[in-house]
Amino acid sequence: MATIRAESSMNTPAAGRGGALGHRGPLARPQWLRVKLDPLRMALFGLILINVSRIHQHFGFLAKLRPALLLVALTGVYALLNPRFIRPGNLFQAWFPKVILALAALACIGAPFGISLGGSAMFILTDYSKVIVLAVLLIVGIRSTADLFALVWAYVISSGILAWLSLFVFKMSSAHSLTARLSHGYTFDANDIGLVLLVGFALTLLTLQTSSPKGKLVSGVILLAIGATIAKTGSRGAFLGFAAVGLVLLFTLSTVPLPKRLAFLGVTVAALVVAAPHGYWEQMKTLLNPTEDYNWQTQEGRKAVAERGLGYMLHYPVFGLGINNFWRAECIEGEKAKEHLIGTGLRCTPPHNSYVQAGAELGIPGLVLWCTLLFGSIRAMFKLRRRIPRAWARGDGEERFLYHAPLYLMLAMVAFSVTCLFLTFAWLDIVYMIAAFMTGLHISVRDKLRRSTPAPVAVAGRRPVRPASPFGPYIAPTPR
Repeated sequence: MATIRAESSMNTPAAGRGGALGHRGPLARPQWLRVKLDPLRMALFGLILINVSRIHQHFGFLAKLRPALLLVALTGVYALLNPRFIRPGNLFQAWFPKVILALAALACIGAPFGISLGGSAMFILTDYSKVIVLAVLLIVGIRSTADLFALVWAYVISSGILAWLSLFVFKMSSAHSLTARLSHGYTFDANDIGLVLLVGFALTLLTLQTSSPKGKLVSGVILLAIGATIAKTGSRGAFLGFAAVGLVLLFTLSTVPLPKRLAFLGVTVAALVVAAPHGYWEQMKTLLNPTEDYNWQTQEGRKAVAERGLGYMLHYPVFGLGINNFWRAECIEGEKAKEHLIGTGLRCTPPHNSYVQAGAELGIPGLVLWCTLLFGSIRAMFKLRRRIPRAWARGDGEERFLYHAPLYLMLAMVAFSVTCLFLTFAWLDIVYMIAAFMTGLHISVRDKLRRSTPAPVAVAGRRPVRPASPFGPYIAPTPR
């Protein structure tokens, strides 16, 4: 069995348990909460590793084994043979899985009404179905805080591997840019790497805050690598995303002392500044004059593509073009295709904006569901954080992790929500992983509150009364 260790604290007999929450006593001695990875959790760990880091593409023999498909099959078979290792009820315990499944259902229902049934059907079967299956496996595979902690670490380690590949393996190119930037990043380009690592930045802050000394050391190194890699991407979208995350970190995470917040940002910014290639800051300065950029002026720029995408959504308001049909529409629908001169080249442009992608390909209902998943989850993390007892900030390892996790998962979704404005990421894994982690967090907090709720108080002549849960109406504790 493989293990990962999270920080915990247990009181000595002389100190006592210190109440239902198990706070440290004066003679407390720190110990570690061991997170055991059974075969199913190890398979999920590997799936995150492959989907986030793309490490298998660096080693040709691994890519030939189709590791993602192999791990999905292994996970499914193991779950069927050992149903006690999964919790199918998790799919109905929070609203995040319902939105994910609603998006999948809308993609299937709307495919016949789009511009290419075959194109949408093939994409659903070969790509989107894998994303949904992975999300479902993660959701039903999180049974406890320990499982959630291990899977968060899987993303953090994956971010470290991707940063290593970016810094020491991927090449740099200055084509069509004021600065040299990452290129030939397997299935990720420089902008994609920026988004993936910004989400990893938020989750690495969580492990840095809640892990043992060794875990803090690993998290700190990965944090430095992420900062350096963001500079190497030369991505203006990643720079804006990092700025947004930094502002939220400084002005929203009030439960984290200001010096610690400044230290988190300072370390990453220092790595970014040191690693920034020549021309990086000139490239970032172009953000101050957006109307002079090619993205504003040309037919293939993001402004023109977004306007055409809005037109597609209004022309197909209910079901959209069909999932993964935006690029087809660019070549057969709309003004761009109609104004094309025969005999000249025509580029089938992707949307370059996840919101435009969702609205154009799944219509107005798809855009509403997509925005609900992003912004609804950010709001949900704020609400969840307010319902967690403040005493957990000084509790054992599990309580401290649950206390801090809502804020850092919210930060991860903010990172995604800003950066995906510049990327075609609506139907890729990252946002669904974050939603799965949020689902696991809701369930873990609920279970912890149930265990921490005092026994019913018996009063003569009355029914036993259980003290109100600090989680409000969201949780209905049952007698132990």
